[in-house]
Amino acid sequence: MGTLVLILLGVGVCANVSLKRSKAEGAGWMVVAAGWAFAVMAGVFTAVACGSADAHLNPAVTLGAAVVSGNFDKVGPYVLAQVLGAMAGATLVWLHFLPHWKETPDQATKLGVFCTSPAIRSPVANLISEIIGTFVLVLVVGAISSRALSTTGPAPGLAPYLVGMLVWSIGLSLGGTTGYAINPARDFGPRLAHAILPIAGKGGSDWGYAGIPIVGPLIGGSLAGLFMRLVHF
Repeated sequence: MGTLVLILLGVGVCANVSLKRSKAEGAGWMVVAAGWAFAVMAGVFTAVACGSADAHLNPAVTLGAAVVSGNFDKVGPYVLAQVLGAMAGATLVWLHFLPHWKETPDQATKLGVFCTSPAIRSPVANLISEIIGTFVLVLVVGAISSRALSTTGPAPGLAPYLVGMLVWSIGLSLGGTTGYAINPARDFGPRLAHAILPIAGKGGSDWGYAGIPIVGPLIGGSLAGLFMRLVHF
């Protein structure tokens, strides 16, 4: 449910800004970055309320946490839930904007609503961007909840707002190269939904690029987990 809300609002802001005859068409990067930040905040709150104290929403965060703890038992179930939630959220976005797909002739624009693509297609550079962005995400999420802040850290209920601000910062500072997937489920689930759904006038789902927003975040999350384990977060 947490990842569903994340994708409904995150992919939703991409649709709102990109699709023809939306009242937010052309609103720009600031709106997209803010929309994704608030989507993360809403998703974390939803996951916690639905019973997931971890509220990861993201396989890279789950893997990073597993590297820190040495316990990988949650990785499989969490990743499955995250991908299914992402697919469901993307499907709701398709339904919400149903008449706008036909009004939008460009196939790349429609694909860009669902998943990421690089500004300059360079596999090595794109992979590095995703690794760095996800490293920052997982590292700072860990810092927000670190033992060093156990007595001076954020008040209960504040962490989701801080994580949302972190995602906002990553989008504004690092997101322009690849669209900052920084979350394998965020990219793979909606990309799979794009491939399956009867979206009016859609093109291909660009599976040739799809490995980068999966592998890059997993590497970045693992490296952040190793770093946190070394410095005893």
